Amino acid sequence: MHELVGALRSYAWGSRTALAQLCGRPVPSAHPEAELWFGAHPADPARVRVNGHDRSLLDLLAADPQRELGSVAGEFDGRLPFLLKILAAEEPLSLQAHPSLEQARAGFARENHTGVPIDSPMRNYRDENHKPELVVALDRFEALAGFRDPNATVRLLQALAVPELAPYADLLAAQPDSAGLRTLFTTWIALPQNALATLLPKVLDGCVHYLSDRDAGNNGARKEFTAEVKTALELAEAYPGDAGVLAALLLNRITLEPGEGLFLAAGNLHAYLRGVGVEIMANSDNVLRGGLTPKHVDVPELLRVLDFEPLDLPIVAPETEAEGVFRYRTPAAEFTLRRVELAEGEPPLPLPASGPEIALCTLGAVRLTQHGRYLEVPCGRAAWISATDGPITAQAIDGPAQLFCASV
Repeated sequence: MHELVGALRSYAWGSRTALAQLCGRPVPSAHPEAELWFGAHPADPARVRVNGHDRSLLDLLAADPQRELGSVAGEFDGRLPFLLKILAAEEPLSLQAHPSLEQARAGFARENHTGVPIDSPMRNYRDENHKPELVVALDRFEALAGFRDPNATVRLLQALAVPELAPYADLLAAQPDSAGLRTLFTTWIALPQNALATLLPKVLDGCVHYLSDRDAGNNGARKEFTAEVKTALELAEAYPGDAGVLAALLLNRITLEPGEGLFLAAGNLHAYLRGVGVEIMANSDNVLRGGLTPKHVDVPELLRVLDFEPLDLPIVAPETEAEGVFRYRTPAAEFTLRRVELAEGEPPLPLPASGPEIALCTLGAVRLTQHGRYLEVPCGRAAWISATDGPITAQAIDGPAQLFCASV
């Protein structure tokens, strides 16, 4: 086992405080810090500290995949199949979806054939893998995820009392299923700019009136769609004139409390809004964007991969696997995520999985022990545990501690 140092990614939507505080660095940071990557993705592999020297995890695995990955090497072509992250969103991420495995392979081959450079901002497919993903909240985490039940969306559109929305509400009411959602989403996301410039301000006025009515009448009682309407106004302020604001009205508005998870399979449209969480996904960086971003948006390709089936709230509650050990079950073959809670003064706790594994500390500090060897992992750092590392125990140092353990 060795210390694993994450690769820090800076994006405009990141936080100047969250990751710096978590890792014990000065606040505020010089730039918005969005993600810490703990994995072996070629775009930004983490660094393994071996005998005082840093080495890319990608290089370490390539040098001896059998030793480091064991049977996983044969199952996943010598690759670590998951990517573990800490994500810190101060502002909304783009409206996006991820392709299935078949779609990713076809898209990657197509863009290679047409000569789109792998690092081009116009590139949709940077690898040939799919990207099922799970995020677990470290603090209150807000998101849009999956298409809402169409009947509820009809109620929302009608509640805004915007005459210009009536034809769209009627369209969905006449076909309250995935086909109706596809038609409405496609219509909105492809609106000509002049039509969007007419419709969107009226919708936002309707949102303001909806919230004002709540405050002025009905004893200030909260209405059914208060969170959805507030989110639309916030997105419109951040991305004025963006059709993604309309599309956001079709999605489930989700709040995760600390410890709750959200799983998204291929094709689910989503946007993380704010919060800090641990995220694990298949080892891919393929993103199809539909709006709420200055980055490349490819609406036809997004429509090709989207799943318009209404989605029940895809919240993943952790299962108690053992005392202090909680597992987040998903259908993804590439990863399993467990949360380990360690109390001060308790005896060492065996880690629940064998390697290859990444153990990430998100609270306090942890001492890992293997056959008399010790490794102290502070908050914001991780440990790489190879397939040949024997049983490992974890113990809190100077206060409660928390580990997230990622394995296949």
